[in-house]
Amino acid sequence: MVEAQLARRGIRDARVLEAMRTVPREEFVLPRWRDAAYDDRPLPIEEGQTISQPWVVARMAEAARVSAADRVLEVGGGSGYAAAVLGLLAREVHVVERHPPLAEAARARLHRLGETNVHVHEGDGTIGLPDLAPFDAIIVSAGGPRVPEALKAQLSDGGRLVIPTGTMRNSQRLLLVLREGEAFETEDLGAVCFVPLIGAEGWEP
Repeated sequence: MVEAQLARRGIRDARVLEAMRTVPREEFVLPRWRDAAYDDRPLPIEEGQTISQPWVVARMAEAARVSAADRVLEVGGGSGYAAAVLGLLAREVHVVERHPPLAEAARARLHRLGETNVHVHEGDGTIGLPDLAPFDAIIVSAGGPRVPEALKAQLSDGGRLVIPTGTMRNSQRLLLVLREGEAFETEDLGAVCFVPLIGAEGWEP
């Protein structure tokens, strides 16, 4: 998967490639999909959600330029796969998942895999975790209609926010938002398709 689907398609960050090589994706998919765990495609999980395709997980982690000293926020934790990858890249990772069963299952998987620096929270990810901010990087694993102001405010100076946004629920552009003081610069990283980002600063349920 790493060589054929990630490196060949342009992922260059050696730390990201090694993290993707290390995390066992089959542990984060439904049993009936284990044989497809290393296909480069999203797969269904519980609560009508999906686990993102490996290339997208790697692309977002690379775009966020996560370093070993960073504190990271992930919104939309799902099964915990992206959080597991981020846990190998960052000092500390906080995950917000709005579905309690998914949050509990992700917490159990991450504990079983020994990722003690990843912390799973239940709640509305569109408002982030203001009590734990600021974060050096924020990665949003669901697509919203706009970039939530609450998440921009929780970036550290020099922080990076990677988020899919678009006016349609099933089609977005992946954006990289860079904070420099009180100014924000945005870069378009291309077309993507994520499940909807639900919450106060996202789509309505």
